[in-house]
Amino acid sequence: MRSTHIVLIVSLAALAGSAATDPKKAPAKPAAAAEDWLVWGGKNRDFIVNSSGLADSWPAAGPKKIWSRPLGDGYSAVAEENGVLYTAFRRMSQDVVTALDAATGKTLWEYAYDNPFTNAYSEAVGPGPYAMPQVIGDRVVAASGTGKIHSLDKKTGKVKWSHDLYDEFHASHLQFGYSCHALPYKDMLIYQAGGQGDGVIAFRQSDGAVVWKALQFTNSHSSPILINVDGQTQVVVLAANTVFGFNPDNGALLWSHEHKTNYGLAVSTPVWAPGNLLFVASAYGTGARTLHLSQSGGKTKVDELWYDPHVQLHIGTAIQRDGYVYISRGYDGPVFMTAVELKTGKIMWQQRGFAKAQLLWADGKLILADQDGTLALCRATPQKFEVLSKASVLQSIAWTPPTLVGTRLYLRDRHTLAVYDLAR
Repeated sequence: MRSTHIVLIVSLAALAGSAATDPKKAPAKPAAAAEDWLVWGGKNRDFIVNSSGLADSWPAAGPKKIWSRPLGDGYSAVAEENGVLYTAFRRMSQDVVTALDAATGKTLWEYAYDNPFTNAYSEAVGPGPYAMPQVIGDRVVAASGTGKIHSLDKKTGKVKWSHDLYDEFHASHLQFGYSCHALPYKDMLIYQAGGQGDGVIAFRQSDGAVVWKALQFTNSHSSPILINVDGQTQVVVLAANTVFGFNPDNGALLWSHEHKTNYGLAVSTPVWAPGNLLFVASAYGTGARTLHLSQSGGKTKVDELWYDPHVQLHIGTAIQRDGYVYISRGYDGPVFMTAVELKTGKIMWQQRGFAKAQLLWADGKLILADQDGTLALCRATPQKFEVLSKASVLQSIAWTPPTLVGTRLYLRDRHTLAVYDLAR
């Protein structure tokens, strides 16, 4: 059996215990916090943040650093709630889920478990973990690169339930590591797993019981989103060979459209835009397309508005604003910050200057963090792209999407977690 254990940091055990019962001793919430960052992509799963008061420029060295600390290998993004951060990292052959004090970076608790895993590029990029622990009610729910799901008590890190998607449900084995972020819906957590008849699985949040499982497909590294098509709630999944929608109450397939990505390496999250427009993109020669969805009587009609094999999006986030999508386009060699009109696929502009990047939108600005460790503050409109400030702040392969809470930006590379103040 796998050895699993809880590691409570001794010097902080009393703090963690008292914080659970005494609100006066809870970790301090950042003063400028606006909305918590609980799930993948933020409140609406779109990497658009309701924050204000961000500076219009930074000093040459970058924004003020509040603190930084060593952290193990991995690409797991940072969740935040009420002044507590949650992320995951690698320690030798273990995956570790941890809670940290947002004010100081000190560890509150850790849950570590044996999870041997290597991939074809482990030496270069490491074995993960890749998925962000999400805060769902009183739980933190995390997925490992080997498809192990753990629901933990968010105050203590104790395991409430767990599943192994590979062993229990014959999920698609992803050679670069499982990275799907569950979609909370009603009392369920919906995971895409791939496989025969249990490609999508809905677990009950409270106890992990299987509510339903359905569909057959080859999984990818993307995460599902919830949309509404003319009054009908649907879940959209970007899989290895298709993009499709299904009923979140029972998993029944509603529609499917081909979007085949070489090696199954579709990573980016689909984008839902006003006017029933769905944008999906991947790399490895595949490119991007916009679909228009409509439904009547429970039947969904899918019209492809355009397809362009040159609009390739690898690991980065896509930001949709007012009918346009902003992406870091490319995956091997030069990349371009690019604006694309959603209805037509027209390239409005493209500009070099950064490596592959993750994007956030807040206070009318783009926050850009590229894989070389550059952090930038930018303005993007359909007419132009303007870099307001940039600085080198990270090292290693910095693939993790940043998290913004109020004016505090949480960044990590494969070795370090740091927080910066972006306030005016």
